Amino acid sequence: MDKLSILWDSTALAHFQSGQLIMMGVGLLLLYLAIVKRFEPLLLLPIGFGALLTNIPLAGFNEPGGLLYYIYEVGIHSGVFPLLIFMGVGAMTDFGALIANPRMLLLGAAAQFGIFATLFGAISLNFLPGFDFTLKDASAIAIIGGADGPTAIFLASRLSPDLLGAIAVAAYSYMALVPIIQPPIMKALTSEEERKIEMAQLRPVSQREKIIFPLAVLILTILFLPSATPLVGMFCFGNLMRECGVVDRLSKTAQNELINIVTIFLGLAVGSKLSADKFLTLETLGILGLGAIAFAIGTAAGVLMAKLMNKLSGGGINPLIGAAGVSAVPMAARVVNKVGLQSNPHNFLLMHAMGPNVAGVLGSAVAAGILLALVG
Repeated sequence: MDKLSILWDSTALAHFQSGQLIMMGVGLLLLYLAIVKRFEPLLLLPIGFGALLTNIPLAGFNEPGGLLYYIYEVGIHSGVFPLLIFMGVGAMTDFGALIANPRMLLLGAAAQFGIFATLFGAISLNFLPGFDFTLKDASAIAIIGGADGPTAIFLASRLSPDLLGAIAVAAYSYMALVPIIQPPIMKALTSEEERKIEMAQLRPVSQREKIIFPLAVLILTILFLPSATPLVGMFCFGNLMRECGVVDRLSKTAQNELINIVTIFLGLAVGSKLSADKFLTLETLGILGLGAIAFAIGTAAGVLMAKLMNKLSGGGINPLIGAAGVSAVPMAARVVNKVGLQSNPHNFLLMHAMGPNVAGVLGSAVAAGILLALVG
């Protein structure tokens, strides 16, 4: 009988707790969204599987000596993985649309309004029982409004590591839900006539301009906001490799093999933080709710800024492109193009929307640098 009890105690079945089962259910839900619904599968699949692994009793994946423990310490706690992701994203980004129409920087900046609005929202939650967010916690939560997963992970790892799992899942979940969340907001804030506006074709951009742009952005960041240089610097480095034309092998590696490898480990590391004791709290529900509000405010602010620019310029700017000011590249730009085509079958807004879209990536990195400088 003693041997049977010892054998029973050595199984996971004897040690499962209700919270662990719930979190494994969350992991399975993320896998469902990734595989069946195809919502951000490159991230949600490893995050969901990481959630399954970390909640297995006795497996020790997330304890010192476990695989997920070391992946997290090496890649997330150090901040290395988000920076490598930014380098890969930079190598995949074409700034031509933004260089051709620099005014789109304003839309990328406007969409970051959701970040700072959510900062005050997170602090306001402290007036409710059960919430106790510090200023660092609130800053890490606020960055969800930028819809930029790597930036959210980078800032959370620096300011509020305990909330990393909830913040990362919220950020990537809302990025995946861009095609569902954004269109109703865009349609509510624009008229049918505004959505039909056709924009003039963008001018050609030379290779010299594309080479100078990342160097100029980096120099300005170094001079005025050095705390943002880790993110902006790696982004500009990746983009320079793409545009200079002399290191195609390195550029292709950054765009493919390197970013794919890092994405696998990043997702598993984030999933390792979805343990029952850290995720099943009232604060997590607050983070998920604030994330949705932040994303909605960012989308609305971008659209309203585009409406203002359209009026001040005497027409010619479709307000829909303001919604692409969030950092979900290129999904937000595709959503803008789709909504525009619904109102006008000849209205192709994709290239115009890519301007504010890539501006949003820079904007979220700058916002993270500002928050890091103020409260870090």
